[in-house]
Parts: sequence; C-alpha cells; structure tokens
Amino acid sequence: MSLAARHLEAAGIPTVIVGSARDIVEECGVPRFLFVDFPLGNPCGKPWDVAMQYGIVGGALELLERAWSPRTTVQRPEVWARGEADRRWRERFMWVGDDNRAALAQAGEARRRAQAGRRQGSGIE
Repeated sequence: MSLAARHLEAAGIPTVIVGSARDIVEECGVPRFLFVDFPLGNPCGKPWDVAMQYGIVGGALELLERAWSPRTTVQRPEVWARGEADRRWRERFMWVGDDNRAALAQAGEARRRAQAGRRQGSGIE
C-alpha cells in the first residue's frame, strides 16, 4: 500500500494510508499516515462498531484535507478496549506458548498441505 500511495501521489492523486504497522509505513515514507493502535488487520476499527469506524474514516478525510507537511503521521485516540480481555490484546497477539503450540503446529501443517495441493493442481512445482 505504501508504494502504491507514493506512485499515486507522484501522479497528483492525494492519498492517506490508515494502518497499524507504524514502523513499516513510516519507513516507506508515505505522504499522509493515520496510525490506529489496533491489532493488524483492523485499521478501521472493531467489526460492527460503526461509530468507531466513522470516526477513523473521518479522521482520514480530515488528514487528507489538513496535512501540514510531507510524511505527516497522525495517531487516532481510539483504543482497542472494552473489557479486560480486549485491553490485553498486545500480550496475546501472535502469542506462541505451551497452551497453543500444538494447535498452531497443526494449523501450519494443514496450510502447507493445502498449498502443496494448489501447486500440484496448477502445475507449479
């Protein structure tokens, strides 16, 4: 996305990236970045939380309108928290431990089998 944004900007089309991977996006040097401190894959808010989603999209449009310098980053105030379990998302995000190691290994093996099947079916080895 970051490279596509830079290409569009070079063609005169303004862009705003909304995302959660701040270090990666800023390193790419996008013109406008709305940082949302949420788990990856959820840059526009929690599923079905329409008020949160409107706030984030509105913030992106406001950044598009008011960015004051190149490579502008604005952080949204929303938090990924309602209950205690939600507040601890960082501790659990991509966690590998004794409690889930076997399930993750099984899921990985199933994924590798599926990919191998797709490669065989496509003629790619």
